[in-house]
Amino acid sequence: MNKKVFARLFGELGAGKAALVASFIFSALSVIVALYIPVLIGDFIDTVAKGKFSVSKAELFLIRVALLAASSALFRWISDSLSNAVVFRTVASMRSKAYGKLSRLPVSYFDSHPKGETISRIINDADAVGSGLLLGTSQFFSGIVTIVFTLIFMLRTDLRITAVVVILTPLSLVVSSIIAKRTYSLFTDQSKKKAAETAFLTETLGNLKLIKSFVREEKTAKEYDEVSGELAKSSRRAIFASSLVNPSTRVVCATIYAAVGLFGAFSVLGGGLSVGALTVFLNYAGQYSKPFNEISAVIAEIQGSAAAAARVYELIDEEEETDGEAVLGEVRGDVSFSHVSFSYDKTKTLLTDVTFDVRAGGKVAIVGPTGCGKTTLINLLMRFYDPDGGVITVDGVDTRTVSKQSLRSNFGMVLQDTFLFDATVAENLSVGGKVASDEVAETAKITRADNFIKKLPQGYATKLSEGGGELSEGERQLLSITRVMLTKPKILILDEATSSVDTRTEAEINEALDRLMEGKTSFIVAHRISTVKNADVILVMRDGDIVETGRHDELMAARGFYSELYASQFEA
Repeated sequence: MNKKVFARLFGELGAGKAALVASFIFSALSVIVALYIPVLIGDFIDTVAKGKFSVSKAELFLIRVALLAASSALFRWISDSLSNAVVFRTVASMRSKAYGKLSRLPVSYFDSHPKGETISRIINDADAVGSGLLLGTSQFFSGIVTIVFTLIFMLRTDLRITAVVVILTPLSLVVSSIIAKRTYSLFTDQSKKKAAETAFLTETLGNLKLIKSFVREEKTAKEYDEVSGELAKSSRRAIFASSLVNPSTRVVCATIYAAVGLFGAFSVLGGGLSVGALTVFLNYAGQYSKPFNEISAVIAEIQGSAAAAARVYELIDEEEETDGEAVLGEVRGDVSFSHVSFSYDKTKTLLTDVTFDVRAGGKVAIVGPTGCGKTTLINLLMRFYDPDGGVITVDGVDTRTVSKQSLRSNFGMVLQDTFLFDATVAENLSVGGKVASDEVAETAKITRADNFIKKLPQGYATKLSEGGGELSEGERQLLSITRVMLTKPKILILDEATSSVDTRTEAEINEALDRLMEGKTSFIVAHRISTVKNADVILVMRDGDIVETGRHDELMAARGFYSELYASQFEA
């Protein structure tokens, strides 16, 4: 899995590969220049030991060391700047792909996945990818370069002592590889626990009023403590395992340094090395073993990055909703359901054999008890889901052969649950497309929304919070209806569109909707039968089937299920 993830991450770099190569080159230059400084120090020590010290030589030594150090720092800064830019662009590209995927996923995905988990993949996991890549592109490569060039310098100084260093060093790799295998699964579990915490927070913040109304604050706080505690345990396990790398490899590094000092001291006594050369060798021994320690720590971090990247790619690779290629022309509004069957859970039957025809301009009401399939019909009509069997057509065209954009652009939909964006009133009303400000105001007057909009602090320029929490349910519903009116749809869907307004306002809205629905096919989902008396045809649903069809008077005269529903509501 790791190899596939890393290969895919490398492919994400795109044009940034050239900048990454340049970053590696400057990183190598920084290391090489820095590694030459110990040579100057060793030479200066030998000069002093031979009694050839002078102020001019000391000044030249300091100048040369300062220039080399400054050059190394400059090369490092250029390298880090290039790698950071590449990584941030790569992470931004991943986030963009993940977010773009959301619009192509079927509604069923969001029905089965918590919103917080999806958010966590795009935000937290992408951040983790960035952290791992930053370490991988900087410390990992510079560590490799350091190892290679210190080895070259040591071989030029003393072959036997270099052999001691090379023989002992693989111990670091063995230790780090054993720990790294364990840390990948631990970091994967940590990412899942982070997603669970984000999902819980998203759910509770989105339903804060409900929590308060049921006095569940204390219980919710305890539930969060449990979720947070699970994340803490998972994080401790992952961090503990990864933190074992550093002290373990430090033991190896200290052993190597001691061995070099021991063998080097005997070499100095035997005349094989000068004091300055031993100083250089000890410096290189430390520099040679240090990258192994750093690389080991980086490997643990990269394991976490790989686990996070895998979760992001899981989202990007989710199966997209199927789409047709045909484009609807000028829509009249004829709608037909022919022997349609469907169920969300394939083990439980919902719609079995739904058949009906609606002519263009018809006003259709769908009534029935809760759970009978009213909203499901709308979901199928809008192609949020496709039927398991049967055919749905608009103007005689099978909706599965039509692109969803072409289909849905002809629909206007007002749901029972309204949603407003974090934007001004005018921007919320014109979300369906660019419309003139005077048209927005005129439409708002038709829906009576203009009455309360004018009372807002800045009128149509008033900034609303996400969800429009500062407005009443009825006011939000009025804005939602106004928004749909402005799109001038060919087919209207009203799912309990007036359920949140008072009786007087409902009557005014229904009057405006009647004018809006003239010449348009309209589907009205209603629980209150009194709101659909004037429909051209009423579809009465029960247990997933249409059990009665007709006008209000006809259905009442038939004294069937519809009349029972009407009587129960009227008596209530």
